[in-house]
Amino acid sequence: MGIRRVVTGHNADGKAVFASDEVVEPATLALVPGAEFYQLWGSDEVSNFPDDGSRPNAVRYFPPVGGFRFGLFSVAPDSAVFTEDLDIEAALVEMEEKLPGMAEHMEPDNPGMHTTATIDYEFVVSGNVILELDDGETRELSAGDTVVQNGTRHAWRNPYDEPAMLVVVLVGANHTAM
Repeated sequence: MGIRRVVTGHNADGKAVFASDEVVEPATLALVPGAEFYQLWGSDEVSNFPDDGSRPNAVRYFPPVGGFRFGLFSVAPDSAVFTEDLDIEAALVEMEEKLPGMAEHMEPDNPGMHTTATIDYEFVVSGNVILELDDGETRELSAGDTVVQNGTRHAWRNPYDEPAMLVVVLVGANHTAM
């Protein structure tokens, strides 16, 4: 299912216009069955208004310092696991093609756990999901709940029957250990 993205801009006279109106399809991955990643908007540098409605340059899934991302992602139920015949090498190549840079943040020995140099603003649109931190502490989140993550090691878990959908804004930040 695609997400409609309407973008405004300005014409040559400075008047507000609808610059684009299109459906953005999700990236889906064999390595993460049932999950969908909607890359709606983002930039790798300080932004200027893209008056023509074109998406700014945002090469990698996670933004660099000064960059940002806006999107949605779903967390599939834990019961949606990949099959034993999954070609892991091919699945990792697919992940790099569709979501460049994501795999390098994931921990192979602890599936789902990852850390990024970003401040993440998340809003649960539907479903229920568990946010797990590196010490095993968890919080259950439901539709309407929000999270602000500050470069923390975490994983999203879904022990429920339905997928959870979250809106996310990722802002590249300097990560300094305390």
